Amino acid sequence: MSQSAPVRVVIAKPGLDGHDRGAKVVARALRDAGVEVIYTGLHQMPDQIVATAIQEDADAIGLSILSGAHMTQCAKVIEILKEKDASDIKVFAGGIIPEADFPALKEMGVVEIFTPGTSTQAIVDWVNANLAHA
Repeated sequence: MSQSAPVRVVIAKPGLDGHDRGAKVVARALRDAGVEVIYTGLHQMPDQIVATAIQEDADAIGLSILSGAHMTQCAKVIEILKEKDASDIKVFAGGIIPEADFPALKEMGVVEIFTPGTSTQAIVDWVNANLAHA
């Protein structure tokens, strides 16, 4: 019987945003649910995040953004993924993101957006439903 490989997710804090409690809580919840989590730490540049995701053979990148730079940071990560022929790595985002920006983020390729107050169980459920290997 072959066992499917666990989902691998890079959790990243792009740019100058220095608040990482939420990212750490999400990373821990995913880890506890059996997801392999690679946490990049604070102040990561989009090219570093993408390089980590490719090197770690990640299924997805979760960007935690509280700084208001979500449009720029998400766009840059998705652009670099395309340049590196790694568009199969999905990008989801969490943090303080106005609902008015959801359509533009989804159009650029962000597959899901989690705002403050989303339960960690809801995030775990989404990852399991949308990233699990067949």
